[in-house]
Amino acid sequence: MKLFLDTANIEQIEESFRTGVISGVTTNPSLLSKEPKADFYEHIQKIADLCSSKGNGCPLSVEVFAKEPTAMVDQAMRIVNTLDYDNINIKIPVGYEELKAINILSKEGVRVNCTCCFTATQMQLAASAGARYVSLFYNRLIDVGGAPLEVLTRTREFIEQNGLSAEIIAGSIRNPYDLDDCWNAGAHIVTAGNSVIKKAMTHVKTDESVNGFLSDFEKWIK
Repeated sequence: MKLFLDTANIEQIEESFRTGVISGVTTNPSLLSKEPKADFYEHIQKIADLCSSKGNGCPLSVEVFAKEPTAMVDQAMRIVNTLDYDNINIKIPVGYEELKAINILSKEGVRVNCTCCFTATQMQLAASAGARYVSLFYNRLIDVGGAPLEVLTRTREFIEQNGLSAEIIAGSIRNPYDLDDCWNAGAHIVTAGNSVIKKAMTHVKTDESVNGFLSDFEKWIK
């Protein structure tokens, strides 16, 4: 099971690679909008350079911001051809017309991350169309009363039964326990923000135990 970092922040990416647990980076237009204004391609290239130098050439997902499927294909090709990085994955939002874009790009050898999925069927069809990754919006599905763990399990079964090469990404992660729940339900990858990953490594009893050990030792060593 793999952990991706969901951010467009250069400093967070560089810091997170130093932990040794990050296997990829995912970005989207909303995450990019939180960063200081810059040229889109220059900013993404900086991220790609970090993925190359610090992340061992790990996958980097970049989302199109065109709205019409034909334009998505054109923009996807421009992104792939402009950026100097081999492991670029193009995020295409799920939809019927978008399936055609996914299929065209996959036949051109472009790796596609189909995003904004909320149902098993959306993910299954996107995987069948040729998507390399299919991304479930985990907590956003919970917000509307959905059952994301069931979606993950059913999609994983579909992929394996049909011999597809797609991997499932669980995104929209808000809580540390979501990581384990998603992996356990069948997600190949969880992508989460830096704050969630940091929080996953904390526990009140851990702090209490460590402080207790150090306090006892300080009394003994004096």
